[in-house]
Parts: sequence; structure tokens; C-alpha cells
Amino acid sequence: MTEGALVAGIDSSTQSCKVVVCDAASGRVVRDGSAPHPPGTEIDPERWWEALCAAARAAGGLADVEAVAVAGQQHGMVCLDQDGAVVRPALLWNDTRSAGAAARLVEELDGPGGSGREAWARAVGSVPLASFTVTKLRWLAEHEPSHATRTAAVALPHDWLTWRLGGPPSGARLAGLVTDRSDASGTGYFDPAGGDYRLDLLRRAFGHEPALPMVLPPGAVAGELVGGGPAGGGLVEGTGPGRPRGAVLGPGCGDNAGAALGLGAVPGDVVVSIGTSGVVSAVSATPTADPSGIIAGFADASGRFLPLACTLNAARVLDTVAALLGVEPQELAELALRAAPGAGGLVLVPYLEGERTPDRPTATGALHGITLDGLTRQGLARAAVEGVLCGLADGLDALRGEGVACERVLLVGGGARSAAVQRIAPGVLGLPVVVPRPAEYVALGAARQAAWVLSGSPEPPSWEGGAAERVEEDARPEIRHRYAEAREWVLEQL
Repeated sequence: MTEGALVAGIDSSTQSCKVVVCDAASGRVVRDGSAPHPPGTEIDPERWWEALCAAARAAGGLADVEAVAVAGQQHGMVCLDQDGAVVRPALLWNDTRSAGAAARLVEELDGPGGSGREAWARAVGSVPLASFTVTKLRWLAEHEPSHATRTAAVALPHDWLTWRLGGPPSGARLAGLVTDRSDASGTGYFDPAGGDYRLDLLRRAFGHEPALPMVLPPGAVAGELVGGGPAGGGLVEGTGPGRPRGAVLGPGCGDNAGAALGLGAVPGDVVVSIGTSGVVSAVSATPTADPSGIIAGFADASGRFLPLACTLNAARVLDTVAALLGVEPQELAELALRAAPGAGGLVLVPYLEGERTPDRPTATGALHGITLDGLTRQGLARAAVEGVLCGLADGLDALRGEGVACERVLLVGGGARSAAVQRIAPGVLGLPVVVPRPAEYVALGAARQAAWVLSGSPEPPSWEGGAAERVEEDARPEIRHRYAEAREWVLEQL
């Protein structure tokens, strides 16, 4: 690795694409850029590519970088035909139309005592939910059989973008599709403990066996950046995302693994991310297999494991309540902090988009404990913050139940910038909370992987993190208790 080398990390998330260009030795961000993705739960992957090109241009281009890696939203289904063309718009992780397919897949796989959930957990570390790729493939086979028949290869969002960065798409290059353990472990047909695809489960779900990306080990070289314009032609200087040749490609990773790598999380750290979804994950030396389905037994981007619980309802709950009250996010935080802990008895179960933890895709939200004295603007704001955090605390409990070490929380994501979230989190989560400086940690994790690949070292570089605030508060179990009562009432109505 040359002195002063630059590397680039790309975060292709649900809502946008972010690019950071960093000093490979220190991790210092030299420049960055972003571009939005269209809304919705399915998307033409070309929109990802166009956003990547726009974000790279906004970041000053990638002509001077020596390595690039992509982190992306997990689980999505990108189907390619034998010529490398996209078969249909990609289904995203938050598309719940495959909930019925997930239930059928669990029912069909017999395990010890006839438990399909136990069998899936033992096979791939996770029980399939509507978000997982394997359930989307079953849905495709059942509802769009012509598209299923045409599908010659299946990739994840980050796999597809890495493939595009390696050159124009074509059927001849399908064999060049690559991925990593972290993203593969979110498909439902990869065993993170054994390190192999479970092709029997893929065939069970899809009816045949399309080509899959090669799973590369951490720090491996995935190829060479050749890029191209949004139309997929040869690179024209100033229009594509990178220089014609020379930069190496990393294998990339899933967004949650990217965030953990960017934060420098170690065993004992719990990363709580409050974004479009709420994520509770922890770096672990050992794999997990939770038959309840709450914990997904993913791999991380460093060779360890990343058991994870995900809620569908997080920052958008806060945005919705702020809009209802006619205030900006900062004002919502101020209102919440004016209310006493417990929100005057108000409890918000925030299942506004269904829910994944617990697995209730058809659930709706509920507001409990409404009284003349308690129903105030301040109380409703506080109930929204406490409700989101209580949902995440349920995921934290599940991690502990699987024997995962949980010593402190690293609180990140757009929702974590709320002063109310930061101050209320320790009391609800029951652990000290560290709030790292705001940064694009998924993109930084991808950049750190790029620096790792460039160095050829057996371990990722040690990048010094920025300043972080530590927040502590006495645990408030009464908040969790009232939330649990309201949550169980909601679940009983389904």
C-alpha cells in the first residue's frame, strides 16, 4: 500500500447511496457524496447504479482511489437471466409480500420433534422471515413462474453493484459474481457456521438451482475496478464511478456488518442502529441458532459472527409522531425530554409497518394508557421514543438469551441523533450507552475493508474512532413492564 493511498467505501442503503473517500492508513474522510434512491419496496437495480455514479461524482470521483468496497442493504433479491440482464425489479428487505411463503417454508422443513423453526435455525442460523431472500424466491416461484424460470443467477444488492463495478454486465460474467459471509448469511440458504451454501434449501424454495455468488473470505480481492457509465458502457472519464483500471475491489458486506466494521466493534459491544429499521447486533466469536426467529445468526465482515435482531419500526415512527404534532425532529426531542419517564402512563407499541421482532408482518400499532391528564404533546413525544427503544430492548434481551456478551451499547443511525433518544436509551436498554460522533459508519466500514484488501494484511487496519459521548442512567424496568403488557395485548388481537 503506497503512502497517502486513498480508498473508497460505498453504502447502498434502502434510501440512498453514500460514498466516502478515506486515507487508507488513518481512516480520515477526505471527501464524500450521496444521492437518493427512489422510494418503495421494489426497485430496478439500475437506479442503484445511477445513484452510485451520482454519489461518486459528488464525492469528487474515484479516479485517485486504490481500492473500493461496497456495503449494501441485506436480503434483497436481484434475479439475472443467462445474459446478465435483470429479470424483474429487485424486491427489498422491507417488502413483506413473501410473509406467507416464509410460513410455508418453515412448515415444510421438519426438524427434531417436527419443529421446522428448529430445523431452519440449525441449518442456517436463522428462521426465514419475509425479509429473507429465500422467501422472496419462493414467492417468485409461486406468483411469477415465468420470471423464476428465466432466472439464471440470484444476487444481493451489494453483490450486483460489485459485479457492475467490475465491468459491463453480461452473461459471460455471471461466474464472476462474488459476495461475503455477512451478506450471504442473510439469504436463508447459507450456513454461516459451516461456511457453505445450503443448495438443498435453495432448491426447496425455488424449484431449481440458479447460480450464486462465490463467497469470498474477509480481506480477499474480488476483482478490479473498471466501472462504466449508468448505461453500462465503457468508462468515460468524468462520467463513471471510477478510473479505468488499477483499483482493486473488496468482497463488500452487508450493511450491518459494514457498520460494525466501521465502528470498530468488538465482542461485548452491542450496536443499536436507529434508521429505517431498528437493528440490535453484537460481534460474537461463536455462531447462534435461535429457533424463535428473533435472532438472525449472521456472520460479520471480519471472520466472526454478528447475531442480530431487527425491528421494522424505528426512526420513521419518530418522524410520523413529529409530523402529527406539527414539529421538527429537534422539537420532538425537546417535548419528549419535558415529560417524566414513563410518559404519564402512555405506551406506544409502534408497529406502524407490521413488525419483524416479533414476526408479525400484519400487526398494527397501538397507544395504551390514555387519560385526560396523560394525553399531552410531551407525553406522546416521550411515548414514541420509549416505544421505539422498548422494541429494540426486546432484541437486546434476545441476544442475552442466546448467551451473547452485552456490555455496552454503541448508538448510531439517523434516529440516534435525537437528544431524547440518547438520554432515554440507557434507562430503557439497561446498559451504558456510547454515542459515537455522527458519521456514515456503513460506508466507513466498506472503506476499512477496502484498505484491508489493499494492504494484504490478515487483519483490518486499526482506524482511530472519533470522539464519543458516554451516557448512563439508572435502568427503569417499569417502562419495559408497561410496554410488555401493551405489546402482548397487541399480539393477542392478531
